Amino acid sequence: MSVYGVSNQTNTDIYSNYKAASSSQPKAEKQTSTTTQDSAAVYESSKNTQDTVKKTYTPNTALVNKMKADAEARTSQLQGLVDKLLKEQGNAYGQANDIWKLLSGGKLKVDAATKLQAQKDIAEDGYYGVEQTSSRIVDFAKALTGGDPDKIEEMRAAFEKGYKMATKTWGKELPDISSRTYDAVMKKFDAWKEESANANSANNTSVV
Repeated sequence: MSVYGVSNQTNTDIYSNYKAASSSQPKAEKQTSTTTQDSAAVYESSKNTQDTVKKTYTPNTALVNKMKADAEARTSQLQGLVDKLLKEQGNAYGQANDIWKLLSGGKLKVDAATKLQAQKDIAEDGYYGVEQTSSRIVDFAKALTGGDPDKIEEMRAAFEKGYKMATKTWGKELPDISSRTYDAVMKKFDAWKEESANANSANNTSVV
């Protein structure tokens, strides 16, 4: 009998433990559900707070100053090149046409070899001819800007300043060859601008 008594007592204890564990389970689930809802409420509140934050924009002063310095350097370099080339062109023109002799009242003479070389230099296909001189100026402008079409007018203005500098140094109007070079440079700037516009138009058409 004692064996059965022990056995009955054991079964009763096991059933009691199982019942206690089963009755406590729903409470745990309910608590978990409440915790999840609370977390969701906190997350929603955080999102609403982020949406109301206003962004502020601060200018990059260092970059702006660098870009200004770069632009000033480009225009200064082109002005210097134009001034130098046009003065050299004027000098060659003067030597080729005995202008130095006239300006010096006959005291300054150019030897035959120098005069002959100067005449070659200012010829249509010469180093100081209109075509080569204007091409060097515009090519230099493209090199300074990396071919950026947005800088064309900036380079055009720099060329005009360089031309005025050379005119002032010359002391009067530059020779006719320099005037024709001026016109050639302007036409090359216009051609550069037109080519860039056509390229942009073609790119936009291909994208569509």
